[in-house]
Amino acid sequence: MKKNSVLLVMLEGWLTEYLPDQEGKRTNTIKSYRDSWRVLVQFMYEIKGTPADQVDFKALDYDTLLEFFDWLKDERKCSASTRNSRLAAITKFSEYAQNRDIEAASCFRTACVKLPYKKLSDAKERSYFTQIEIKIFLALPNVKDKTGYRDQVVLCILYASGMRAEEICALTVGDVSFLPDGKASILIHGKGGKSRRIKISEKPSAMLKKYISYRRISNQHERHIFSTQRNEMMSTSALEEIFSKYVKRAKEQNEGLFLEETYTPHSMRHTTAVHMVEAGVPLLVIKQFLGHAHLSTTEIYAKMSQSSVNEKLKGWDEEYWHDQYIDSLKENNSDETSQSNIPDFLK
Repeated sequence: MKKNSVLLVMLEGWLTEYLPDQEGKRTNTIKSYRDSWRVLVQFMYEIKGTPADQVDFKALDYDTLLEFFDWLKDERKCSASTRNSRLAAITKFSEYAQNRDIEAASCFRTACVKLPYKKLSDAKERSYFTQIEIKIFLALPNVKDKTGYRDQVVLCILYASGMRAEEICALTVGDVSFLPDGKASILIHGKGGKSRRIKISEKPSAMLKKYISYRRISNQHERHIFSTQRNEMMSTSALEEIFSKYVKRAKEQNEGLFLEETYTPHSMRHTTAVHMVEAGVPLLVIKQFLGHAHLSTTEIYAKMSQSSVNEKLKGWDEEYWHDQYIDSLKENNSDETSQSNIPDFLK
């Protein structure tokens, strides 16, 4: 068994002991940091040919890190916000590492400090799908395939609920209650430790109930609803990859549509908000539904909306959740196998 580098040993201690015990960081924050480092380790292996156990401080020089962030932008189509989040996680660890081994980590720390954060563009950061585009997008996954089935459900629930990426990844069976009226009541664990409960429409509720049953986890309340081949809980990084895959496919197959340069999982949240505004749902209702702290955040979507406000929430429910999204779901029991270069503590 190969021995991990000093960097990985220090990184594991930072993630598993220092952040939760010494700094008291919340679980979602630690997961975000961990996901950022997992993507960096993936880049070092796939692009630079460096296995995880050989990733050391010297390997992460300024040019390599700059190439990594260009790769995030060009290959993974990450938004400026996502790239900034990755940089923050890497820089945060560099400070910790330098304080513990200044000789080994000083060059790495200097490289991190030199890397610039990207200026955010409201137009790009708030990209969203039109009403025509969302119908096309949600129908892209091949539901005859086990992974495609999962992908369609997670994308549809993202749209139906307006959840953030980290919120839907953290969703467990116990967070969902199915009501007599056919709708699902979902307890969402939001930013800053705040929780909210929402109800989603009948069509996506039925889809979610069927998927939980398909996975045979209906009575396992602690289980996460969405998983991957490697992990019981889907990471935000994995969700970004799924989203990027279907965005690329949508752009290739639909000339004249999907014209924004960048779409991320958060674009689905923007889409939900804009479409609710277009359906005539009051801003205060949207604010509560999305868990915004301030009404001013919600008001941005009123400015983004380009269609007439002529229907209410009932119209939004019925318009976008056609039977095709339920009838097209097929079960598939294909085996899931994969090999990983990622250390266990980053999974």
